[in-house]
Amino acid sequence: MAKQLQKLAELDPVWSQIRKEAHELVEEEPILGGLIHSGVLHHASLEKTLSYRMSLKLASDEMPTQILRELVDEAYANDPALGEAARADIVAVFERDPACHRMIQPVLFFKGYQAVQANRVANWLWRHDRPAMAYFVQMRASEVFGVDIHPGARIGKGIMIDHAHSIVIGETAVVGDNVSMLHSVTLGGTGKADGDRHPKIENGVLIGAGAKVLGNIRIGYCTRIAAGSVVLQDIPPCKTVAGVPARIVGEAGCSQPSQTMDQILTES
Repeated sequence: MAKQLQKLAELDPVWSQIRKEAHELVEEEPILGGLIHSGVLHHASLEKTLSYRMSLKLASDEMPTQILRELVDEAYANDPALGEAARADIVAVFERDPACHRMIQPVLFFKGYQAVQANRVANWLWRHDRPAMAYFVQMRASEVFGVDIHPGARIGKGIMIDHAHSIVIGETAVVGDNVSMLHSVTLGGTGKADGDRHPKIENGVLIGAGAKVLGNIRIGYCTRIAAGSVVLQDIPPCKTVAGVPARIVGEAGCSQPSQTMDQILTES
């Protein structure tokens, strides 16, 4: 058994750590034993765990759990990148969110993480010409998690959405890798125009709470967007922007703002 656990840790360190933490939680809080065994320890992989939990969360009288679970299992089986992104997102939350003390927490308790994983499945359906089912997943994720991400939006990996209340991301938005955002962020359009109409967020960007980024504009890599800002034009890389409308108020202040999560504006 020890050799099997060591091999698992080498092949899949995130899943190995989650299983270890699951056993610890059962010891610390036995009343959660049923939830943890059925939701985590009963499953052979992170993908199976996410499929089980996602289907429970998104099921309704209109769509039973078993059908959703088969659908999510199919997505994970056909696209290994979904599982890779799920692991990168767990690491991102664990490293950036001071309220996250264990890797198992996003899987069990954090709606931002869970909503992003639901969107990844919706996007898989969208890319495989199943828009009606993709819209259903989007609808349920919005109802359950308060996060409304269009299934056509392209979301990178290593994403951390803290608190995740009232997040809106439009159809043609693109979010790069290692992006962090807080609650009430909108990546939206500016009117009724069709076509490519939503923001392109490059790698490593930090978007503060309540910020609105509107239109087919590009936010350069490793930029900071201050809380409450309204961004309406392209922003070059490694800058800090603030205000309504937002303007450049300085440099980003560090090489990886989305990882440091430093949102303090200093006088230039």
